[in-house]
Amino acid sequence: MIFFIINIKSGSKSTSNKAQLIQKLDKIENSSLHFTEFSGHGSELAKLAISQQATKIIVVGGDGTINEVASELIHTNMPLGIIPIGSGNGLARHLNIPMDFKSALNKALQGENRLIDSLTWNEKPFFCTAGIGFDAYVAEAFSKNQHRGFLNYIKTTLKSSLKYVPIPVEINNQKTEYVFSLSIANANQFGNNAYISPLSNIQDALFEVVKISPLHFIEKAQLGIRLFLKTILSHPKVVVKSFSIFEFSIKKGICYHIDGESLISECNQVKIKIIPKSLIVVN
Repeated sequence: MIFFIINIKSGSKSTSNKAQLIQKLDKIENSSLHFTEFSGHGSELAKLAISQQATKIIVVGGDGTINEVASELIHTNMPLGIIPIGSGNGLARHLNIPMDFKSALNKALQGENRLIDSLTWNEKPFFCTAGIGFDAYVAEAFSKNQHRGFLNYIKTTLKSSLKYVPIPVEINNQKTEYVFSLSIANANQFGNNAYISPLSNIQDALFEVVKISPLHFIEKAQLGIRLFLKTILSHPKVVVKSFSIFEFSIKKGICYHIDGESLISECNQVKIKIIPKSLIVVN
């Protein structure tokens, strides 16, 4: 049985458009449709799928919903298919999963299984990107926005750039420094083809740490352009290094994000670890 987990609130598609997608899914033989109703519900539905011995889980949603479901599938034999309808779709884009519904559905149903790495932030799993600083500031602002979609994300980013102040971080017990952002990249992009770490490989048992020093206004504009041109590595304020374990210290109570979801830090110490070849995705 194919077990669909659907977040109907993801992305910016119209209600009628999403209704049409559901009608198409409902016609697939030997399948069942399940809808997320609250934060964390994707995790519960993934457990249900496992208990019912589903043959495959297919998530229809964005990176946040994928994170909830995939977190329950680490080190299991359950394949995860993805039909991206979120605002960014970073993991799907890294995996070259089509953005149009029909092609993505076909790949989710008929694609090959592939083992990828996952990561943990103080034992909390994630699969695409995470971080502190400007990215987290934007994620928090965007989470409060009633409107989704790429254009609204750009508007939120531009507004945030006028208010944001660099934050202090202590890396590997060294002297505290201020950063514009500190991003952890398993996949190569945040989403919407904004490539924070163009060379990241989701199967190499390593992740990249992208440290960006405080920026002036013109440098922020240059950085934004380079994100979409895949040339961020040549920006003079950007340093990228690869790790399998990485530790840093931050102030308790500041914003951070995991796979685009805004969270508040509950402790000062952060430990990032790689879990090689731990998740089966359909690709």
